Amino acid sequence: MKIIFLIIRYLKKYLVLSALMVPFSGSMAFAQYPGSRCVTLKWHDILPEGSITVKYGKLEAMEIRKGKGTVDGNKFAFTSGDDLSLVLIFTKYNVDPGSEATLVSVKTTSYPFSFFLRDVRDDYPVFIPEYHVAIVPLADQRSYEKISQDVLGRHLKTKLQMLEDEPEESFEDAALQTRDQSCPTWLGLGRDARTFQVNYALTDAPGEYETISPRLVSDALTLKELNGREAEYAFSTGRGQGPVVNTVRRLEGGVLPILHATMTDEDITYSSVCFVTLERSHLTRENNKGTHYLVADNYGYGHMFTDAQKKLLAEKQKEDSLKNEVTVLWYRATAVNNSSVPRYAWFKTPKPGRGWWSGFNWYYEPETGYSFYEDGSIFCISRLNGDPLPDEEIAVLIQPGQKAVFEFCLPHSPVSRMRAAAVSGQSFDDRYSECKQYWKQKLAEAPLIRLPEKRIEEMMYAGLLHLDIVAYGNEPGGTLAPTIGVYSPIGTESSPIIQYFNSMGWQDIARRSVMYFIDKQHDNGLIQNFGGYMVETGAALWTMGEYFRYTHDMQWLKEVTPALLKSSEFLLKWRQGNMTPDLKGKGYGMISGKVADPEDYYHQYMLNAYAYLGLKRVAEMLVNIDSVNAKRLQQEAGAWRKDIRTALSESMAAAPVIPTGDGTWCPTVPPWTESTGPQALFVDPVNCYSHGTFTTRDVLLGPLYLVFCEVLDPSEEAASMMLDYHSELFYQRNSVFSQPYYSRHNWLQLKKGLVKPFLKTYYTTMSALADRETYTFWEHLFHVSPHKTHEEGWFLMETRWMLYMEDGDTLHLMPGIPRRWMEDGNKIVIENAVSYFGKFSVHIVSDLGKGVIKADIQCDPERKPGSVTLRIPHPEYRKALKVEGGVYDPEKETVIINDFTGEATVTLTY
Repeated sequence: MKIIFLIIRYLKKYLVLSALMVPFSGSMAFAQYPGSRCVTLKWHDILPEGSITVKYGKLEAMEIRKGKGTVDGNKFAFTSGDDLSLVLIFTKYNVDPGSEATLVSVKTTSYPFSFFLRDVRDDYPVFIPEYHVAIVPLADQRSYEKISQDVLGRHLKTKLQMLEDEPEESFEDAALQTRDQSCPTWLGLGRDARTFQVNYALTDAPGEYETISPRLVSDALTLKELNGREAEYAFSTGRGQGPVVNTVRRLEGGVLPILHATMTDEDITYSSVCFVTLERSHLTRENNKGTHYLVADNYGYGHMFTDAQKKLLAEKQKEDSLKNEVTVLWYRATAVNNSSVPRYAWFKTPKPGRGWWSGFNWYYEPETGYSFYEDGSIFCISRLNGDPLPDEEIAVLIQPGQKAVFEFCLPHSPVSRMRAAAVSGQSFDDRYSECKQYWKQKLAEAPLIRLPEKRIEEMMYAGLLHLDIVAYGNEPGGTLAPTIGVYSPIGTESSPIIQYFNSMGWQDIARRSVMYFIDKQHDNGLIQNFGGYMVETGAALWTMGEYFRYTHDMQWLKEVTPALLKSSEFLLKWRQGNMTPDLKGKGYGMISGKVADPEDYYHQYMLNAYAYLGLKRVAEMLVNIDSVNAKRLQQEAGAWRKDIRTALSESMAAAPVIPTGDGTWCPTVPPWTESTGPQALFVDPVNCYSHGTFTTRDVLLGPLYLVFCEVLDPSEEAASMMLDYHSELFYQRNSVFSQPYYSRHNWLQLKKGLVKPFLKTYYTTMSALADRETYTFWEHLFHVSPHKTHEEGWFLMETRWMLYMEDGDTLHLMPGIPRRWMEDGNKIVIENAVSYFGKFSVHIVSDLGKGVIKADIQCDPERKPGSVTLRIPHPEYRKALKVEGGVYDPEKETVIINDFTGEATVTLTY
């Protein structure tokens, strides 16, 4: 039966049917090919030569119908003619939906491409104007020029072109269209791996209670008192989960990791605040000793250690176990009666478990307010109006306009009665005050940023502290583990975190975070810390190069040069092993391996792009201290880039073209050299759905990294084509499915000056993935992995690019800001932010009531850029009538300051 099934499947896919016969009148004896499928390739303004190859089908014959030339088997060459036609005849083919559809490759010396035979129609011809070619059914007698007129005459637009016609995107507009995702809040101290996850019942699957979960990076704390089960504490303010969700949350001042919530339960308003401090010591930077980075790393999901690292970890775990001070979460809820009659308020102090019944044995002591386990250890201390809470659950009658104050403090792990007594005697207000001061002092070391859009301003500061909370390590110095929420550091995913630290002037934190990848380097030079990812070496070297661009830290460079060379040699040896004859045309000179969770051990473009970029950055750094190795590595990187570009050309030629919104067709690229076209187009019978989308491999891990990693220049045609087909196939509201910050198209859009598409992506992605009240990011667009600092890091870097971006010797200011930011009375203030050119400041004031916008720019005179561009988009699209301080480009709404001296004042008059 299996053999019969296979025969039927073969007949269905490859044997021709008489109903599909296409009549042909010409010199070729097509009658001898009954049931054949025939198409015509029409070229204009070029004389192509090459060959035709077919996958999942058979080319029986071909003939030149217009123009002069020769045909020899599957090869052809045109020698003259303006309108050229080449007829192809297929006797075996599959034009059904699904994989293994007949794919035709036109392998010309210039403009090679491939197309699905089933895509050829006369109403929507395969038309590629950049390649001067159209493909139509045999019966379509139109010339190339006529086809061009018919297609372009419809005046259709690609998705990117349509975005240019839309109003500029805003958060408010995007938020109306995208999913609103509440996210748990992580509270901690930074450096210390003992954090708390606070979960209000606001998610798609709300819980029975509000819950607090003590955590150790990705691990929920397990307790012997709970028979080794995870510690999770449930509590409630108000009557419970009703038909109305009426809770609003906010960070302290919009930015500090101190969580406020207001819940309105009809006549009673419950206003709460919670934060984390140390158990006994005052919360200061000096008193926060932190957690050794390897100990914290061990708690992270996906961590990897060498034998030597495991030995060191064991030593550090012994030291860490001697800590005699825990972190403590403080909570206060103030219930106010807003009615004109007495009303009750309800409180329930934390209990183990997440439901009303948990099966755990625990007790509440009204005399002290202690909640404790059978062994006597205290896990919570509760108060009402300053005195011990009389009962575990309580209803309090509040007079009109009066209040009741419910408080508890929750040690990260249970403490003795003596230690609980010490905590119980502490003042909530004092602890609250010192916590605010602790975080404000950290922000005092960041740039001053004032933006017309308060949400973005707050997210820049809140994000910096979110990154800081999960950068674990001992204080006051030493290596930090720049974790990405629940996950251990990764060379790729930690990179935006470290670069944002650099951009915000936290150079010490950035350096200590970079050292994680140096300290955990393997003996052979491999850098690998997470889940078997093989992309980390190149990505980590790139981040080190970025750190040096920001800091010019020569002392650090001299210290780490042996490690840089070791990793560089590892990459080159790896590449050497892939320079074999059998890989010619299949990724010669490109390394193979997986780059993320999917087990795709191929010659991936993302893997090689990061490896090339890392090698290039090492060469760039070594110019300062080792010119011989710098030159050698520069040459090696150049050769690697050449091999990648060769493979890209071959992959693009073999991949099927796809239709775009303006009626033309665009080439595509697979994520690795072994694939024929994008995985999501299923040229071959594969499964590619993972992480919530069909597009994971093609977009999140795909060939756009070749542009981001400098293998291609953003201005190249191949870069534009990749952006075009990605936009047409894979984006929703110009944003990516699943884990959208893995896609680098937003950077490319900004590099190409596509501000409207950039803002569409920026606001769509942020509004859909981040908690709109507390600014915490999920990893995916389905609820997986809260407090994901890789996603938040790229959002922060995109915001940084919106405000400033480097290109060679030029600093571009405001390249992507919304034009509404320049409305009358608005100001943009950035003081002491850091770019590749050192610290800089810019003040922009819109005084359009008087027809003027003025900007003052200052840069570090020792490291100033050669030129500065300042983009000032008028809110009503007007062009400046007069510009002082630079050369005005009205099309780009940009003032160019050449021969920049370090200071400039620009005035635009409208």
